[in-house]
Amino acid sequence: MIELKNINKYYNHGTVNEMCLFHNFDLTIKDQQFVSVVGSNGSGKTSLLNLICGSIPLDSGSILINGTDITSMPEYRRQRRIGRVYQNPAMGTCPNMTILENMALADTKGKPFNLLPGTNKQRIGYYKEQLHTLGLGLEDKLHVKVGVLSGGQRQAMALFDVYHDSHRVFDS
Repeated sequence: MIELKNINKYYNHGTVNEMCLFHNFDLTIKDQQFVSVVGSNGSGKTSLLNLICGSIPLDSGSILINGTDITSMPEYRRQRRIGRVYQNPAMGTCPNMTILENMALADTKGKPFNLLPGTNKQRIGYYKEQLHTLGLGLEDKLHVKVGVLSGGQRQAMALFDVYHDSHRVFDS
């Protein structure tokens, strides 16, 4: 479960350009619940995700995942609990690495020494199986560099990264 409690976020606080993004905002998303955040440009959709992921700090309030307060946890530590598929498909994947290398890197996310010099060949069948579920034929392109894939293919491939996380955050 993700809980946002009494969230306050202002941009340019205390200036003539002050803008209130969230004032005493609460949100609870239960496990297995699917939520879509809809709004016009500039309404705070991406900022909400950035607050949850730790990319931008809160002014006050708290963020909890399964009862654990992650508010003061740095972004790099939150990545162990939160997977994110970015709106920009160039983010979230390594373009100069192959699909196989990207998948192996995502597979070891959050584990010590996850930048291993190669891939676990015993996991290749698993990677193919996961990619096959996307229906894009990527399972037959494991040795293709991710940078040559279309934006949609890169976003879909990045879903593997969030597969291991119980909380998924999509920014599109």
